[in-house]
This record gives sequence, C-alpha cells and structure tokens, in this order.
Amino acid sequence: MTQHLLLGQTLSFTGDPIVSDWRDVTHHDSAGAVLVADGRIAATGPATALRRDYPQAKIHDYGNALITAGFVDAHMHYPQTAMIASWGKRLIDWLNTYTFPEEMQFGDRAYADEIAARTLDLALAHGTTTLTSFCTIHPESVDAFFSAAQARDMAVVAGKTCMDRNAPDGLRDSAQSAYDDSKALLGRWHGKGRATYAITPRFTPTSTPDQLHALGALWREYPDCLMQTHLSEQVDEIAWVRDLHPQARDYLDTYESAGLLGERGLYGHAIHLEPREIDRIAEVGGAVVHCPTSNTFIGSGLFDMAGLKARGISIGLATDTGGGSSFSMLRTMAAAYEIAQLRGVPLHPAQLMWLASEGSARALHMGGKIGSLSQGAAADICVIDLASTPAIAQRTGVANDIWEALFPTIMMGDDRAIAEVWVKGKVR
Repeated sequence: MTQHLLLGQTLSFTGDPIVSDWRDVTHHDSAGAVLVADGRIAATGPATALRRDYPQAKIHDYGNALITAGFVDAHMHYPQTAMIASWGKRLIDWLNTYTFPEEMQFGDRAYADEIAARTLDLALAHGTTTLTSFCTIHPESVDAFFSAAQARDMAVVAGKTCMDRNAPDGLRDSAQSAYDDSKALLGRWHGKGRATYAITPRFTPTSTPDQLHALGALWREYPDCLMQTHLSEQVDEIAWVRDLHPQARDYLDTYESAGLLGERGLYGHAIHLEPREIDRIAEVGGAVVHCPTSNTFIGSGLFDMAGLKARGISIGLATDTGGGSSFSMLRTMAAAYEIAQLRGVPLHPAQLMWLASEGSARALHMGGKIGSLSQGAAADICVIDLASTPAIAQRTGVANDIWEALFPTIMMGDDRAIAEVWVKGKVR
C-alpha cells in the first residue's frame, strides 16, 4: 500500500467555529502535512514529524499552498448545469422559462450521462468533492448521476425529483410512481459504494398531498435515507403554498403533516421562516441549507445564519446550481459573507471554510467521513493556491497572517485557485 504525504499549509477543525470561538477549534499549520493511505486520511500534523515517522511515503510538496478538506455542496440541481446564469426572473417564472424545458430532456439517458459527467468534472475543477443533487422525475437521470459519481469515486447524495402537479406534462409523475420509482432507485443505489439516496419531493407547490404522504411513507420505511426539498425560498412561493394548503399552519406544516419532517431532512433555502417552523426544525434536528448566490441571483432574500445557528440548527452551504450563479464554493463563500454583512453579522474566513466543508458534511450526517482532514475521514482533499491571479497575489503578498492571505481567494478566487484535488486518496 502506497502512502502519500502532502506537504503545505494545512487547515483543519475540531469543532464548529460559528458556535465556539473560532480560535479554539480552528487549526492552521504553516508547515503541515497530511498522510494519505488506502483512500483515507491516516494522519495530520507538522511536516517535520510526519516526514520522520513515514520515511517511505511518496512526497507531494505543494509549497505555500493551503491543504484543506474537499468542499461539500449540500444542495444543487445537476440537470440545470447547461442553463446556469439564465437571465433573472422570479422563482416561478424562472422555473417555467428555463428549468422545466431543460429538465424535459433527462429522459434521454445519453443526455443525462453527458450532463452528469460535465457537472461532476466542473465541480472537481472547483475543488468540490461531494455534491448533493436533485435529479429530474426520470429514473434515467438518477442512474446517470450516480454512475458518473461511481466512475470518479465521489461521495454524492441524490434522488429522483418528484412532481405531480403544476409542472408540464412531461415532468409529472404520480403519487404511486413517485413512490415506486424512488423505492427502486433507493434499492439500487443507497449505500452502494459512496452513494447516498435522498427522497426528493421538489417542493409543496409541485407535489399533491397524496404524493407528499407517499414519500413520507417511503421515508418511514427507509429512515436511514436523507430527504431533501425546498422551503420558504421566496415570499410569493409561500403565498402560493398558503393558497394551496389553507388548512396548514405554515409552509413547513405541509411537509410535517406528510411525515417529511425529521432529523435527516435537508430543507433548502429556508429564508422566510416563521417562529414555529424554526422551533420544529430545531426540535427534530433537521438541517437547512444556505444557497447565497441563488438567493441574490433570483432575488429571494437574506438568510439568517446567525439566528438559525443560535437555535442550534445544522446549516449546510450550497451553490444551488443553476439558480445559483456559480459552480464554485469559493464564490459561494463570498456570497455568504456578503449576505452575513447585510445581516450585520460578518463571517470570519475560518467560519466560511468550515461551512463549505465540515458544516455541509454534518448537515448530510457525514461529519468525520467527508469534508474533514481528521484521521479516518475519506481522503477527499482540495489544495488551494493562495496567489492564483495577479490581483489575489498582490494582496496575499502583504498579508499579516493566514486569514488575510486566504480571504482574497475566498472573495476573488475561482477554479484557477484549485491547484490539485484528491478524491478517495487519488489525484483527479
């Protein structure tokens, strides 16, 4: 078994730097090393010590580059890759104009294979080693995504998107077919290799109560699966849900009454939450996913990071491709910083990096398995060039510490900043 020793600056965490003082749980070593063996992190520590203890390891010297965990994107739509950055409309118009016509094509397995491969390769080029994706109503779209990830040894989460109303004819299933297709796909993929299945109603406006209840029943049968959906993204969406479900206490209640509220639930966006909704998500231990570039691009609103973290709610970070306007988790961190500034609670670079890795991993119930440089975690690693462009380099050149050196890359970096990516202990 070949051991690999990666040398450079290292960044790791032993806790949540948003809940705890970031200085206490963030660990930077300007001359650090990461030992990789058998696809996992075997050790992390000072370069001098690890070079001494593992003299037979193959050396990969990254100089002054920063070695971090690979980024974890906790919410995106791989079928929207080809129509990312389509001219902005509000959510419902945007879905009807761009998203639904594109998703109609994913019954064609060859097209689904092409876009799945493109999406995963773009993600890897930007340092993202795990994606959590909505697919389309077509089982072929799910098979294509999991197959492409399997070929790249990537840990991914995905599921068939279920819709039986308020969508074009070619994008509607039924309560029964949503249950049947999801169950078959779950049996084919969940827990196979690095694949995790997520039961996936798109959102309440496109699923009848019968379909939501059918998917809730499926989740009760397979409680170790994740469940992903959208919640309270825009105010006009919430008004639409209120019209469709006048008996519901709030938007979340449409999921809760169907058995779709739980600890392993992932609720995308969650911008305009009612007090009761916050209470219930906190009580059950569900996670919400912050999608900042999407929220600004589609004009959804300002996510309350500080308020939700204060309630103990787990939060992931995500690109929300293609409502989100970038494949880059660096750009996503920059947008999260900007939204937090508008909220009056700026995020430190350490907190942003944690959200994009370990924070998202925890939301996916994969903490310590991915998104981490801790011993035993999968060796999904991102090596970041802190001087990737002239503009970034001139700022980094006068930095007083690692945070002043890293922050320009968070704010201005793109795929050029990604010097190398490792997936399951192999260079991609």
